[in-house]
Amino acid sequence: QVRLVESGGGLVQAGGSLRLSCAASGTAFSIDRMGWHRQAAGNQRELVATITLTTGSTNYADSVKGRFTIARDNAKNTIALQMNSLKPEDTAVYYCYAYYRFRNYWGQGTQVTVSS
Repeated sequence: QVRLVESGGGLVQAGGSLRLSCAASGTAFSIDRMGWHRQAAGNQRELVATITLTTGSTNYADSVKGRFTIARDNAKNTIALQMNSLKPEDTAVYYCYAYYRFRNYWGQGTQVTVSS
């Protein structure tokens, strides 16, 4: 059973930075892809960023391009999301996910709040 543990959320002023981390455990094989989604109150969950662990290829939502950076540490099955120039509209619960053996697995979520 894949387990994802997130850390790094919190409260920050607009223009500030936060770094989220997600550590995966419980896998017998390499994870294909990991990433982050977010869900703001009253909204649907949306993709933020993904990274293919074998190639390092990344994908970002248009709303975060140039501000957020996703990176991997394959040796530790860990990814990080560096979030810079944060805006109030980035406020949401951020969920780590892993695509492994044809299934998606999700973390418990971490709250990010950006004050104006």
